[in-house]
Amino acid sequence: MSNPGEADLTPISSTRQLAQWFAEGSKPRADWRIGTEHEKFGFRHSDLSPPAYEPDGIRAILEGFLPQGWEPILDAGRIIGLKKDGASVSLEPGGQFELSGGPLVDLHDTAAELDAHLAETRAVAGPMGIGFAPLGFHPLQTQDRMPWMPKSRYAIMRGYMPRVGAMGLDMMLRTCTVQVNLDFGDEADMAEKLRLSLALQPLATALFANSPFLEGKPSGFRTLRGKVWTETDPDRTGIPACVWEDGFGFERFAEYVLDVPMYFVMRDGAFVDATGVSFRHFMAHGLPGHPGVTATMGDWADHVTTVFTDVRLKRFLEMRGADAGSPAMMVAQSALWTGLLYDDAAQKAAAALVRDWSLEEARGLRAAVPRQALTATIRGRSLRDVARDVLAIARDGLVARGRDEAGLLAPLDAIVASGETQADVWLRRYETVWGGDVSRIFAEAAV
Repeated sequence: MSNPGEADLTPISSTRQLAQWFAEGSKPRADWRIGTEHEKFGFRHSDLSPPAYEPDGIRAILEGFLPQGWEPILDAGRIIGLKKDGASVSLEPGGQFELSGGPLVDLHDTAAELDAHLAETRAVAGPMGIGFAPLGFHPLQTQDRMPWMPKSRYAIMRGYMPRVGAMGLDMMLRTCTVQVNLDFGDEADMAEKLRLSLALQPLATALFANSPFLEGKPSGFRTLRGKVWTETDPDRTGIPACVWEDGFGFERFAEYVLDVPMYFVMRDGAFVDATGVSFRHFMAHGLPGHPGVTATMGDWADHVTTVFTDVRLKRFLEMRGADAGSPAMMVAQSALWTGLLYDDAAQKAAAALVRDWSLEEARGLRAAVPRQALTATIRGRSLRDVARDVLAIARDGLVARGRDEAGLLAPLDAIVASGETQADVWLRRYETVWGGDVSRIFAEAAV
């Protein structure tokens, strides 16, 4: 979202203006890029507890990056993020440390960016006795033992989440994801990419399942993070029905986002609580209790970031279905979607594969995946079988790009060949070499 002083103050006059905001993300193929975002849990080596903001915690880590040319992002005078060369480091509510990578040309650049970030993070946090582990859901801590980061908007969300879903605070505090951000050429290209990627997002959730534990015990889910998102906030999550409608495009998605309840607006560098008011109401009537506060395009850009659909349309597409995992798995997430969406033949093949899947079938699959992962079925086929077809399409797409990227799918090939997700590996180790001690996951998952 926009930082203080960066918001677009242009007044809003029509829904078409909002649709045009999305349309302005359209790019010629030569300008398409790959952006990868990944989160990880911090832990103290001494007792595996999550580091608080301060003392000797997340704030000190952020400040440790500054000598390397990073610029601080401040909230009420406190450092809550960093930015440099089109990339940023930010904090999720429970202190999850996130790199939002820059727009890169190919997947080898993505891997190099990730390696450099992890090395820099180890160099800063290691001497402080802090490590990081990318897992989909915190395997040990209860919700009330997770720290809260001092970002102003989180205070608003913290109060609102329990009113609309049973697991919204878990989403904020105890989950980590990896996502890839990809471009589209025009409205028709966006619509096809959004439809097929929403249909296949449950497959990605299954392939990247990496969160089987809750507070030190097996939870019954292979991706507890995947379950959390089904009980966070039905007004802004899941698979939006409008994407399955004939004639879907930018304006129809804008209409959907208009009816999503707001969290906040920013005025004079401070967040103003707007919870429960739809953006449509805000546009038409202003903000209740705040006369003179009218909707701007900066407000719209911020509001779009609070829509948490499984694939989110901004001025690019965000694939949001995967648990965080090992560095190889995080790059494989970007490789999967780049292969499917950045080659015409691959995109058409993927679209054909899911063309007849109804909205109800896609939603049913999404509901089944957190427990069943690759054993979930659609139209009589297991997701493991579907994954073989999807990976073949993605591999062809990467080969067609001519950048020697197809080998980055290897971790996913291994999962499909064995039928065993990373969550299954952890569960097996829990029952055998760990002797029921989930805490051992930190040493094995640490990056």
